[in-house]
Amino acid sequence: MSPKPKNVIFIMSDQHAAHLMGCAGETAVISPNMDRLAAEGTRFTQAYTQNPICLPSRVSFLSGQYCHNHGYYGNAARRPQNLPTYLGHFKRHGYRTAHFGKSHLPDDPEPWLSKDCDAYLDEQYNDYIRAKGQEPDHLRLPEFEKYVVDDARPSVLPFEDSYEGWHAQNTINFIKESEGQPFAIQFCLNRPHHALTPAQEFWDMYEGLDVHDNFVTNGEIRPPHFANMVDYTSQMEGRFEPKTNAAFLRRHWRGYLASITHIDHAIGQVLEYLDQTGLADNTIVVYGSDHGAYMGQLGVFEKAPGICSDLVCKVPYIWRGPGIPAAETCQALVENIDLGATLVDLCGLPPMDWVDGVSLRPLMEKEVPSIKDVAVTENPLSRSIRWGGWRLVHYHREMFGEKDEGELYHVAEDPFEHHNLYASEAHQARVHEGRRLLLDWLMKTSRTVCHMQTPNQEDSYAQDGKSKRSVSPAATMKTANDEDKVWMLNYL
Repeated sequence: MSPKPKNVIFIMSDQHAAHLMGCAGETAVISPNMDRLAAEGTRFTQAYTQNPICLPSRVSFLSGQYCHNHGYYGNAARRPQNLPTYLGHFKRHGYRTAHFGKSHLPDDPEPWLSKDCDAYLDEQYNDYIRAKGQEPDHLRLPEFEKYVVDDARPSVLPFEDSYEGWHAQNTINFIKESEGQPFAIQFCLNRPHHALTPAQEFWDMYEGLDVHDNFVTNGEIRPPHFANMVDYTSQMEGRFEPKTNAAFLRRHWRGYLASITHIDHAIGQVLEYLDQTGLADNTIVVYGSDHGAYMGQLGVFEKAPGICSDLVCKVPYIWRGPGIPAAETCQALVENIDLGATLVDLCGLPPMDWVDGVSLRPLMEKEVPSIKDVAVTENPLSRSIRWGGWRLVHYHREMFGEKDEGELYHVAEDPFEHHNLYASEAHQARVHEGRRLLLDWLMKTSRTVCHMQTPNQEDSYAQDGKSKRSVSPAATMKTANDEDKVWMLNYL
């Protein structure tokens, strides 16, 4: 008898900074269900996003490709024509697939992901809540004025009518309807992104909360666009009294942490249902985020300019399920694009030949100490590369005229990056090392249409004297549709 197929639930929040969980050592945050996942599974402490903003990050983890291969870098775009997704792969192999919650994906002329899902719900929440005579929290925003943003405050909605509460129930209902058929679900939470309006009970948990120790300004050590955001943040006053910058940032921080607890509760509802139905033993649950955020830390509001900091580039990544070790932490570098390759590997499905990501299973099973030397976050004219105990941000000179701006941090000793070593004479060899690794990575990972033989490839001939063909991973390309594989071959 063949083994029972494993189910999959990927739970993704929007801009959750990786260190803000109890299981990550942050005592100010109340996150019992994230902590439970970590206690019952494996938490990756050095996980990185491919892009510091929503749409390109989401295209990356769905497709398993780096930004320089799929080509998306902004938050508005037409849908890709021939780019497959991991959900589509599960659907083609007999799974019921679904997406519930915030998509923020290319949707012109129609949602890119919808064709890969048996159920797809996102903006339908607006109709649900308006039918109850209410407005969605994220649409209760006032007109923006100079230095005024929508302030943090408790929601007027009970949790069950929140975006997360409604979609948690949709997730549970879909599992009920699957009736024994394997399922792969993507449950995407809107929070802790703005609007910072957690349900009242979670807001109340943070009464008297002060700002984080990391609320210090260090724009003077970073490039001009970061310094400009520090200045902008310092002048924000909010909507509510007292309208001082300090009071606004304190409310903002309270709303952010309470929103983390709000989404933690939604995660808990899904976990509880899996327990009640006995499905927990055969279901892989992954928790992650599209990118991190500042939210006042380092003196910066929200997430821009994101690529400057590990606070935005690093993301939470927790895996729990059959075959995944419990109560483990892994410090190896991993990336969001590894999601699909790992799920497919753990579920025993054929590999997806279009992905750049790799399976994390060998790390989980401790077969290898690492699977990649670097992790990279991309913008069109800048790249952040993380390797060893270091992180380098390389900027194209067009960004700042001819001035050589850059960032180098020894994150192993300076985790919140208060000391930029880029201009230090003593660290120039490290800067050059990072640039060389970045160039090597870009050359190695870029997808090509035609691939020349490389010097370390051995000439090989068949007995009849004709050249053998060998497939190069760097020379593969996906075109037309998912069933139509076009391989670019090396002739040795």
